[in-house]
Amino acid sequence: MHAPIAVRQSSPARQVNKELTIAPSLERRRLQCYLAQIIADLAGLLSGFAILGYLYLGPDRIADALITGQVLAPIFLTVALYNGTYSIDSLRNIGRGISKALLALALSAFAIVLIGFLTKSGAQFSRFAFTAGVGLSGLFLIWSRLQMRSFVTWRCGANVMNELVLNDGGPSINLPGAIEISASELQLVPDLNDPDAMHRVGLALRHIDRVVVSCPLEKRAAWAMALKGANVTGEVLDEQVVQLGAQGARVIGDQGALLVSAGPLGLRSRAMKRIFDMFCAAGALVLLSPVLLLTALAIKLEDGGPVLFVQKRVGRGNRFFQMYKFRSMSVGRSDKDAAVLTMRDDDRLTRIGQFIRRTSIDELPQLFNVLLGDMSLVGPRPHAVGALAGDKLYWEVDLRYWHRHSLKPGLSGLAQIRGFRGSTDHERDLLDRLQSDLEYLEGWTILRDIQIIFLTLRVLVHDKAF
Repeated sequence: MHAPIAVRQSSPARQVNKELTIAPSLERRRLQCYLAQIIADLAGLLSGFAILGYLYLGPDRIADALITGQVLAPIFLTVALYNGTYSIDSLRNIGRGISKALLALALSAFAIVLIGFLTKSGAQFSRFAFTAGVGLSGLFLIWSRLQMRSFVTWRCGANVMNELVLNDGGPSINLPGAIEISASELQLVPDLNDPDAMHRVGLALRHIDRVVVSCPLEKRAAWAMALKGANVTGEVLDEQVVQLGAQGARVIGDQGALLVSAGPLGLRSRAMKRIFDMFCAAGALVLLSPVLLLTALAIKLEDGGPVLFVQKRVGRGNRFFQMYKFRSMSVGRSDKDAAVLTMRDDDRLTRIGQFIRRTSIDELPQLFNVLLGDMSLVGPRPHAVGALAGDKLYWEVDLRYWHRHSLKPGLSGLAQIRGFRGSTDHERDLLDRLQSDLEYLEGWTILRDIQIIFLTLRVLVHDKAF
């Protein structure tokens, strides 16, 4: 069992984080293993062609043999990144990792042969040298992967991932290598009507890769919904799984577990989204710096109050974060909990505030939230805890509301470009946004993010901005 991390922290908020740190994050260590495997795979691939060149073509022709390996290497890496050669599953299962690496090598070799055939350049290469080089490279790949196993175990442990068994009054199970905790001891309650409880669950699970919840029947639906928004692969024990032979389930000992949440985006997708966010947010801050400075100056000169409005919002994993906006309301009249949403001709707005809200300039400081990693450029919009749809809190309208927090919140999203924005005077206003958010979660691609950003430029000024 893993021990909680010992960290020196003083503030109450940090003390809560310390208490709920169940296991250290393995994300960075796994990334180190991926990079080490990439280097080892490339070294093995090039070594195969170099040795083949030395033995078959002679010492003076090693460079010629390496050219083929150099052409093959980028194709191999491209295929390997897409077929799961560098994934948690491949780190955990050495046989699966080797088979995926060999498949990537075979596909990249086939691509080289096809390119040579289509360009009629095959005659320039020795078919035996190419085939033997690929075969020898495959042997080096197998050898290097076997040697890397001890490094992976040293960096990430034998299990390579943080698995958690969370007991909330259900039957006990034995999951080798998993951390076991008691929900009651850590005061973890899947109360879908309490954002603070959901925040606490999100904090506890923030470094967990997979969680198995053991609880009574009456709590399973609540835990299933809590896990959907916690950005973690989650399972709930159900004794009927074994009896029914259910699909999308697995057996742990003599208990069955139903998969209820799929966890975060894959490593490649997360890397693409984060790099895209960082590049675009940094570029936007540079380009828009005159607008940011002039807006800050105008707000300060109007009434002398603070430039920024900082509000607690619900972010990824149902955890709270501080979101930045330009202050648009009079000092002392800002609503931290958003219990009263801004209305048309709202007398709380300053003159500058009316303009920056109408043009969406008030949202620009959230670019800093993107750089900090709390937000993304595209995703479900973050909401304040006390926001109402009609006379109900958002999660009271539809409990699926918590599911939308499985990705980082965004400056814009699918709901915004469809016109579902502004005040939520009726329950339907929230349901339209929620449906769009859930649709976005199910079908994420980087191209869709780019499309949403361009479409957002068309709706920066709109009739619901007040």
